[in-house]
Amino acid sequence: MNVTATAVFVFLFAVVTVVGFLAARWRAGDLSHLHEWGLAGRRFGTFVTWFLLGGDLYTAYTFVAVPALIFGSGAVGFFAVPYTIMIYPILYLFFPRLWRLARDGGYVTPADIVAGLYHDRLLALAVALTGLLATMPYIALQLIGMAVVIGGLGFHAQGWLADLPLIIAFLILAAFTYTSGLRAPALIAVIKDVLIYVTVFAAIIAVPIELGGFGAIFAKINAAKLLLPPPPPGSTGAYGAYGSLALGSAIALFLYPHSMTAILSSSSGEVIRRNASILPAYSFLLGLLALLGFMAAAWGVDKMPAFHDGFAAFGPNFAIPALILAAFPSWFVGVAFAAIAIGALVPAAIMSIAAANLFTRNVWRAFIEPDCPPAREAAIAKFLSLIVKAGALVFIIALPQRYAIELQLLGGVWISQTAPALLLAPHRPRLFSGPGLLLGWAAGMAAGTWMAAAQGFQSAVYPLHLGPYTLPGYAALYALVLNLVVALLLSPLTAGRGEKGGR
Repeated sequence: MNVTATAVFVFLFAVVTVVGFLAARWRAGDLSHLHEWGLAGRRFGTFVTWFLLGGDLYTAYTFVAVPALIFGSGAVGFFAVPYTIMIYPILYLFFPRLWRLARDGGYVTPADIVAGLYHDRLLALAVALTGLLATMPYIALQLIGMAVVIGGLGFHAQGWLADLPLIIAFLILAAFTYTSGLRAPALIAVIKDVLIYVTVFAAIIAVPIELGGFGAIFAKINAAKLLLPPPPPGSTGAYGAYGSLALGSAIALFLYPHSMTAILSSSSGEVIRRNASILPAYSFLLGLLALLGFMAAAWGVDKMPAFHDGFAAFGPNFAIPALILAAFPSWFVGVAFAAIAIGALVPAAIMSIAAANLFTRNVWRAFIEPDCPPAREAAIAKFLSLIVKAGALVFIIALPQRYAIELQLLGGVWISQTAPALLLAPHRPRLFSGPGLLLGWAAGMAAGTWMAAAQGFQSAVYPLHLGPYTLPGYAALYALVLNLVVALLLSPLTAGRGEKGGR
């Protein structure tokens, strides 16, 4: 075990634990009400929302997996950079109205907004269950990111002791989330983001100096990995996959319940617009982070005997921890690994809160206990947040990690199918009916799942054949087109079976 790195790691982890518990007293509200526990009373201004959304969207798995994709597959992994640029015009144009609808209606979840627009419980249930299905593997991926850095610290054991650090981290996360609600990840996000910026800027300066500059780094990379291969005749090839992955991922990102929860906790629509202007700072950071994948390849960390066990256990996901271990002194390794681990706590906390809000509001209250009083509603949500995190922990410990990755792949396809109900319907409600949107959602879910299954759940890129042409593209985007066509065509035919949109 790297004792110095572990000591620094544990110290920083302890600091954020204390901050998580103290957060209950910050901007104090009655945490026995769901909107206070789950949305912090909608009080967050521009500064806090910036850190919260940054901590929510740029997760531990992002900081591990994006460079790992570059390390293993090359240029195609850079689709994450343009996709995180495209999300902010979407945030600016669509989400201030969603925030206003939620505030005026007292809504806590995206499914609440849909239910308020169309008075259709089944459509709201579909949106809620889609959010729950997409969120669970996302939480598991955060735990994978944490497990990678714990492995990098040199913690080796057999049996249940091997999972002990992850279990301890889960217990800490569960405790401060239960106690402080959304206030805890909001405060911790400030610490996490500062540590991440320090780590990335240090790496982007120190590693090229050690390797002889960026020219030397790129010279060591296989030329086939530096650019996308030109498409063959009759196909868009990797270009179509790259572009559709970027666009489809941009449409999906803010539809995830944890993203929506962070947005709805803002104090105004103007705060959301300001953040759409300043959040691209994280896209710049992500671009630098992606370059670390090439740096790890140029360093040859996968060929170093000291890291053989790490790559055997975690595959390419171990590339960035290995690069940090090779390039920096032990004390800075502790800082960098703590940044990644804390980067798992923040989104995992928000995801568990968002999932608990969805189940409590749109399953329990809507179908099981309609007269549920506010205090009981909040108590159920707090308990469910523990169950969600426990389920993710059991998933990671008991099942192969590839299951979480495959389900996350499906989660992106599924959550995209809520776009017509959440992005378009609130702006043009009279184009749709509740049953029409529900039928479109069902068609999109079925088509997207089938396309992912046709690829063996190993890729979300589906080769669509149109006559002599082959168009490889993101399955979520193809399914969303079908979803929207079905919803637009069937809404006029089903308008009499459900209420038309509101004002």
